[in-house]
Amino acid sequence: MNNYILQDENALYFECGFSCDHAVFLKLGSEAFFITDARYTTEAAEVIKNATVLEGDRRDLLKTARLLIRKSGIKSLAYNPAEWNVEAYARFSDKLNINFQKKPNFSQQKRIIKTETELEILKKAALFGRDAFHRFGEFLKHDGLGIDEMMAHFEAESIFKHKGALDLSFSPIVALGANAAKPHALPTRKTLQKGELVLLDAGVKYQRYCSDRTRTSVFDEHFNFEKKQQFKDAHQQKVYDTVLLAQKAALKAVKIGVKAKEIDKAARDVIDKAGFGNYFVHSTGHGVGLDIHELPVIGSRSETIIEENMVFTIEPGIYLPEQFGVRIEDTIIVRKDGAEVMG
Repeated sequence: MNNYILQDENALYFECGFSCDHAVFLKLGSEAFFITDARYTTEAAEVIKNATVLEGDRRDLLKTARLLIRKSGIKSLAYNPAEWNVEAYARFSDKLNINFQKKPNFSQQKRIIKTETELEILKKAALFGRDAFHRFGEFLKHDGLGIDEMMAHFEAESIFKHKGALDLSFSPIVALGANAAKPHALPTRKTLQKGELVLLDAGVKYQRYCSDRTRTSVFDEHFNFEKKQQFKDAHQQKVYDTVLLAQKAALKAVKIGVKAKEIDKAARDVIDKAGFGNYFVHSTGHGVGLDIHELPVIGSRSETIIEENMVFTIEPGIYLPEQFGVRIEDTIIVRKDGAEVMG
């Protein structure tokens, strides 16, 4: 693909090692342009080595892009429709006599196989995330009784940010008791009581790359976020063990050359067999990198062929409305001999 335009911040960062909240990246044959406004041009020029930094009209950066396209004489331009609203695309494409090629998520497609450098960064992010899980677990163990989800969420954000040294991959999910039956639960005034389940889904960004992990535990005197969990309630134990077996089955199914939907099926079959199939309501995983959700999708309809150095989550779950929910998630690297769990 010789000619394309990008506006997404992570896509820009991947292209040239710099991004900001108001910029356009334009590739025209052998030439590349990073168009931004005067607030960012100095820093951009210091960092970017593989593109010409141009100052555009702060109110309309696309005006500069249009002029460059006209001057170049190109016949076609690829774009990701997800990056555009209707008004901006209409204004940009008006009277440009070229072929606009819709290429959904083409930047993520370029990033689907990670380099060894990216993998090292991702592994460090995963380790920082794992450490934060431990520290948040220790906080809850000693000070969690009676805390509500809003305050627990606040404490989780503070711990995962590591005193401002790290960014968050996403707003943490801290779900207590019956709220854990909501896969993406929002924090409420629900308070933590002894014997209740705690679901924590959280991650950090290290050098722009994300980590993602979920653990489910029971709040008692032995509280921790390890995978081995012992529940006094037999029903909770059955659900937890089913999810754990489903994750193990999916991890075992990770092999170069299989289709992503086969990994999803491995997890889903375990949960179906245990009688909880209707309560596994999301896909088994998603890619992780500069975006917290990127390619590949590990779902029941995904025909993506798994390749070495892909990075994605394995996160089966069972969610029983008004009772509790369990999810166990790890981020993995596809290696020649199967899945390598990070962190």
